[in-house]
Amino acid sequence: MSRGRILIVDDDKDIGNMEQTVLEKAGYDVLRAFSGTEALLVLKDNHVDLVLLDLMLPGLAGESVLPKINESIKGIPVIVVSAKIDADSRVNMLTEGASDYITKPFDTRELVARIGLRLKDKGTSSGILKAGDIILDDSAHKVTAAGVPIQLTPTEYGILKMLMESPSEVVTKSALIDKVSSETEDLTDSSLKTHISHLRGKLRKAGGKDYIEAVWGIGFRLVQ
Repeated sequence: MSRGRILIVDDDKDIGNMEQTVLEKAGYDVLRAFSGTEALLVLKDNHVDLVLLDLMLPGLAGESVLPKINESIKGIPVIVVSAKIDADSRVNMLTEGASDYITKPFDTRELVARIGLRLKDKGTSSGILKAGDIILDDSAHKVTAAGVPIQLTPTEYGILKMLMESPSEVVTKSALIDKVSSETEDLTDSSLKTHISHLRGKLRKAGGKDYIEAVWGIGFRLVQ
């Protein structure tokens, strides 16, 4: 089981390859981007739990990418990994919203430890799930799609939460029924289709697109 998905943003292929190898051995899924513009496109189309961001990138520099990431995906941890060792660079990035700052060269064990700490902090303190432009705040029991608040029934909320816990993966009908019916009494095999239809309609009305895909004969998948 994956410990999370990390986006490495670095135009140095050797460093990126090294980071990817280390992180995959530690149990993380890894995505790659080689420029600031590419990073923003990857984040738009994929669920990512944490970003490793180099500063000296072609085109859009890391200093310009950081505020755009924080603006588009609230609360995502961004660890700057840079050869810039001066105090001003570190202070500026932390002030602008970076979660941490690691200077190159670095110890890979420290990198993995800092990533684990940030993801642990994110998971235990916020209770927030994100998939594309859908945000589910479990502590406040609130859901938004494309920034628009959505009112869901307890059953719809339970279904969405389970789908968001496994973004882009197919969740079987039986798994949904077993899990969600233990929390709400109105989900049955015969009513699942109706609940999914209502949930899909509410998400579509808020976000302007379909977020849930039916996989015939198996279950459902959240489309990011």
